Amino acid sequence: MLSISCNPIDINNVTDAVRDLRAGAVVLFLGTVREFTGDVQTLSLDYEAFEDMALVSLTGIMADASSRWPLVKTAVVHRTGPLELGEIAIAVAVSAAHRGPAFEAGQWMMDTIKQQTPIWKKEIYADGRTEWVHPDAAPSLPEEDRQ
Repeated sequence: MLSISCNPIDINNVTDAVRDLRAGAVVLFLGTVREFTGDVQTLSLDYEAFEDMALVSLTGIMADASSRWPLVKTAVVHRTGPLELGEIAIAVAVSAAHRGPAFEAGQWMMDTIKQQTPIWKKEIYADGRTEWVHPDAAPSLPEEDRQ
């Protein structure tokens, strides 16, 4: 399963897409809209993607993960458009026979998506400011504050 959509992400569909009788482990990562990044309060986010290029990037990342780890299935769904606090922006799911490879691959996929995929977010702050951010262009954020 691979999708970029302005519709809310159905995590049951994402999870079901990677479940398989060969897999004893399913890992699901959800990136959600948080209220604070450090001391800065966020009201909402707005995501934009260069969809054709983003789909090519995501397809490659999924294939790379499957070549690096013994995965059974992978899925990525990224949301675009305006998102409110608490909404799901991205879901990454993987399945494998065992949990170790599933956790490692899921984290690697998410990290790589953030670095390589042409998807940007516009942060709308409580003080009225806005800022377009591509994750690889934001190294000043502490690791624990990166989404």
